Amino acid sequence: MRVQTELVTIVGAAILDDEGRVLGAERAEPPAMAGMWEFPGGKVEPGEAELDALLRECEEELGVGIEILDRLGGDILLPTGTAVLKVWTARLTRGVPTAIEHSELRWLSAAELDDVPWLPADAPLVAALRTVLP
Repeated sequence: MRVQTELVTIVGAAILDDEGRVLGAERAEPPAMAGMWEFPGGKVEPGEAELDALLRECEEELGVGIEILDRLGGDILLPTGTAVLKVWTARLTRGVPTAIEHSELRWLSAAELDDVPWLPADAPLVAALRTVLP
């Protein structure tokens, strides 16, 4: 008999600036993902609402406050099959993003989105982002 396990939810923020760019974050760990790029975010804790988790993660990972805007793309099942990624567009409300848990942060225009190697799970969201960025 197979036990049904609940999917872990990972939330991310495609943070947009006033110049039509999005914030990308380079993973520092784990080693298999180091050097790949993603939208900042993280796991939703048990009993935590998704958007509350996104606000918390941006504070913890970047030291910033954000305003959450619209959902970007659909749910992305991660390759492990144990987690789902959900991303929203957002704008900064407080602070300057700092790479607390990442190797590097970069503001990327639509023309620069292909300049960094995105994590495979983020690729469909990068494609959806092209319709949002000028």
